[in-house]
Amino acid sequence: MIIALVNSKGGVGKSTLAGNLAGWLHSHGNRVVLADCDTQQSSSEWIREAVPEIDVVQFQNADEVLDDLPGLAAHSDFVIADGPGSQTETSRALLMWSDLAIIPCKASMFEARALFKNTAFLRQAQAIRKGPPEAIAVLSMVGRGYRLTTDMRDAADSLKLALAETPVTLRQAYADAPGQATFVWNMGSQARPAAEEINQLFEELLPEAINEKVLPIKRTANQGG
Repeated sequence: MIIALVNSKGGVGKSTLAGNLAGWLHSHGNRVVLADCDTQQSSSEWIREAVPEIDVVQFQNADEVLDDLPGLAAHSDFVIADGPGSQTETSRALLMWSDLAIIPCKASMFEARALFKNTAFLRQAQAIRKGPPEAIAVLSMVGRGYRLTTDMRDAADSLKLALAETPVTLRQAYADAPGQATFVWNMGSQARPAAEEINQLFEELLPEAINEKVLPIKRTANQGG
């Protein structure tokens, strides 16, 4: 399965989600490849240090994605593709091969309007491919006091785009994890809210990926959204 993290805007948390998703899938016993298509290459540096067992490939342009991305899926359970923040042709190429597109976006009216542009690329790929990729938007870098507004729901509904129930809250633990070459579920009690949150999100997005080999964290009875 090829999962692309795409958004034509930078700074919306694509690399944070891509790196955490790659680590989470690996921790559940899946064979994972990270395809880093972002010029900053932050997710590939993070994963190489945190989980050397995960294969990392860097793509520089859309042609490389179109030519080489499908081959990665032949030798893995999941390919996680961290898309760029501005190179729209590379994002289009990712959508031409991905099975699932995850669209991280901040919670604001500006981001709600930006969904229209991202969804246009998505619909083009779906029309050409006559179906895939499936797509879901994920609210990212959300303030702790945030409650999902009707603006974001209405924007997603108008675009016929699924919106994940679990948002990713703006937490220091997410920023600290790459620098410590680890993940929030390995960072102790202070990072537990982030660990529970990210586990809840990925269980929502990919319930079929949960194997019994390793569970990053245990869900608590009082865990909420």
